[in-house]
Amino acid sequence: MKRFVIITALSGLSLWLTACHPAAPHAATTPERPPTTLATATAEPPPAPVDACSLILVPHEGTGKTDQEIIRLQQKIRSENKPGPWIEGLGWAFITKARESFDPGYYKLAEQCAFCLDAHEPHSLEAMLLRGHVLQNLHRFKEAEPLARALVAQRGLAYDYGLLGDVLMEQGRLDEAVEAYQKMVDQKPDMQAYIRIANVRWLKGDLAGATEVMQLAAGAASPNAPEAAAWVNTRLAYLKFLNGEITGATENCGVAVDYQKDYAPALLLQGRLLLAQGSAAEAAEVLERAAQLNPLPDYQWVLSEALQACGRDNEARQVADEMSQQAATTDPRTYALYLATSGQSPALALELARNELKTRSDVFTHDALAWALAANGQNEEAWQEMQSALAEGTQDPRLYLHATVLAAKAGHAEAAQTWMNKAAGLAQLLLPSERKQLQQTAASLGQLDQEEAPADTTFNSGG
Repeated sequence: MKRFVIITALSGLSLWLTACHPAAPHAATTPERPPTTLATATAEPPPAPVDACSLILVPHEGTGKTDQEIIRLQQKIRSENKPGPWIEGLGWAFITKARESFDPGYYKLAEQCAFCLDAHEPHSLEAMLLRGHVLQNLHRFKEAEPLARALVAQRGLAYDYGLLGDVLMEQGRLDEAVEAYQKMVDQKPDMQAYIRIANVRWLKGDLAGATEVMQLAAGAASPNAPEAAAWVNTRLAYLKFLNGEITGATENCGVAVDYQKDYAPALLLQGRLLLAQGSAAEAAEVLERAAQLNPLPDYQWVLSEALQACGRDNEARQVADEMSQQAATTDPRTYALYLATSGQSPALALELARNELKTRSDVFTHDALAWALAANGQNEEAWQEMQSALAEGTQDPRLYLHATVLAAKAGHAEAAQTWMNKAAGLAQLLLPSERKQLQQTAASLGQLDQEEAPADTTFNSGG
């Protein structure tokens, strides 16, 4: 029966981005077997830095559960004659720490674990999988793909197919990703598989199916993996938000924070829920904490909008200034969208979007490029690029907004009307400045008297 549910779910598929990736394949616990090796593995790791094994043993500090696990594994590595399994476990512990702390430096330590493991166990497939996940999380998808393909060819475990599907999806090769995910599901229909199915369903335009399967994933969450449980509940909350279920979305955000205190992605979504309901002051308070925990452009942009919405203009400008200092490096795609939306540095926005497309060609990167092209006055080129962003049928309010505006700018009034109707149905998910832009476009199309347009559009349904 479970297999029937999984296969049925794959009839229409999807994935979120922004963001977040599923948790590591397994927890950093005492390994039950030594790493598998294969001398004929096709994806060779780069030469390991001579100090990789020393770097991973730099004494770690902290009192949290993951911190204590890192310390324990470091001690085991120092004392064991054959430390390979413990090095692998330490690598996954560093990945968990990176996800909990939002500090990408821990991904680099995890990569050093992969190098060290390969030095102890040449051609270790466990090292290959570990490094592949590091590269995936660092958005180095093209580098991760040959590792994933070697793992699938030489071993073919469920998590190998999961990694392959992830890197293909991020490169916009969704049909190939679905094939990899299907093989993952066939082997191991667990939370990790459910997450991927639900996400692909969303990308393919099946919001109801995505929500149903993500509910299965949330039901399979465990307090033994609190960050993963928090992530899946946050993702479920976002899908409910897309469907107008404000109460349900708020409840799932609360569950996420119960699993992982001060979980920044859940706080970010809580802030957006409050903004959607017109509670800008409350939203700003929550978003300030979220941006403090994870100062990435996506967080800072929403915070600046909330601050501006409640009249704290100076603070909003300060947040925007802080964003501009590192955003081009930390999240170039989101920053390109921000620049194009705010009318700042359109040439930089276009440069960032074009560079991002070289490594990440999913629908949201095509959207960023289309939006940046329009900011530079290249309206027809922008509309053509937008077709790639809309090709999969993804239900996303920002995609709908951009399609509305770009169609109107390119002189395609009928298409603009079609996309405006879709955007209006999800206007509650847009940021205040985006809602205003939607209203202005509606006015230009003769659908709304601009002078009578409300200053904001909020969503107050209890869902």
